[in-house]
Amino acid sequence: MDDEPIPLSVTGERIALGPMRAALVPQMTCWFDAETIRTLGLPTMLPWTTQRIQAWVDHASVTENECWFVAYERDGLRPIGAAGIDQLDFRDRTGQYNLMVGEKDARGKGYGTEITRLVLDYAFTVLGLHSVWLIVFEYNPAAIRVYEKAGFVHVGRRHECKWMGGKLWDALIMECLAPTFESPVLGRIYRPDLHL
Repeated sequence: MDDEPIPLSVTGERIALGPMRAALVPQMTCWFDAETIRTLGLPTMLPWTTQRIQAWVDHASVTENECWFVAYERDGLRPIGAAGIDQLDFRDRTGQYNLMVGEKDARGKGYGTEITRLVLDYAFTVLGLHSVWLIVFEYNPAAIRVYEKAGFVHVGRRHECKWMGGKLWDALIMECLAPTFESPVLGRIYRPDLHL
């Protein structure tokens, strides 16, 4: 890929998270295929060209109301996806979670759950959020299981609002609250020094 060192923000058991990097745009372009896009609920089905992904990475790298990460397999630091919080509202301490495991051979291995838990850890422990919510479509049971395992609970439903495969599907609304979440990593780092 490139020879610059990879900065890591959070390191878990099998996954590490680092900031968005322009050098990864060509690889990310391969992640935005039709099979993946259909699960993301993106507002447009237009092709995700290298230029569109470069613009998204540039935006995600500098905006103050979004916090995005590249997800790496910890062994070898192979980039496998992206996850983050957008619609950050620091006044009300909320944000919306998003996940994409782009490398197909990385799916079904529990990585999505660990990525989600690490991003939640960052959101609650570092950003100080109280509530993180998401929308997932009922035709994506694998993602629903990931979110449930990571600590999200169902709080609502929008009926028949997503057209897919010749049918209208429900959108499920899920959330995770800071008091119900146990930090897997950052709670040990971001803590007051009691020996003042």
